[in-house]
Amino acid sequence: MAASMGRFGVRSCRLFNRVGASLTQVRRSQSSDGVSKLWSLGKLNHVAIAVPDLDKAASMYRDILGAKVSETVPLPEHGVYTVFIDLGNTKLELLHPLGEKSPIEGFLKSKPEGGMHHICLEVDNIQEAVKTVKANNIRPLSPEPRIGAHGKPVMFLHPKDCGGVLIELEEK
Repeated sequence: MAASMGRFGVRSCRLFNRVGASLTQVRRSQSSDGVSKLWSLGKLNHVAIAVPDLDKAASMYRDILGAKVSETVPLPEHGVYTVFIDLGNTKLELLHPLGEKSPIEGFLKSKPEGGMHHICLEVDNIQEAVKTVKANNIRPLSPEPRIGAHGKPVMFLHPKDCGGVLIELEEK
């Protein structure tokens, strides 16, 4: 395994978007005490889409495309309303602004028609994954993981460090 780790080095967010790389590839990171820890990247959990009209967007997926659509859930600590579209092997997350300081409000000001906001990838150990990305100069958007829409720890990574894509890591 050590020989294969070299070609999967974590220099940037390429580890998240390498075509053909196994999403279950085990990553190795160093903890502060120098002890080697393992974590693995899992599946694509969801693609988040900012929408200007949440009811209209949810209706399109439910009534026209026939998808299973969740109820609207307010997440005031994140400044969003969310609706999840179940696609069987993954989900879409519809995001709509909640409150004056919503990050989605700013997104929709620059893209009034809405659009892709972020992708969410599962990791089995968010603390170790965050240590690895920080050690490789990928900036997290908060000092520590927070609880996300699924009730699990999440961390967002700066899109300028990740090929222009806002990446959310979620502990599975």
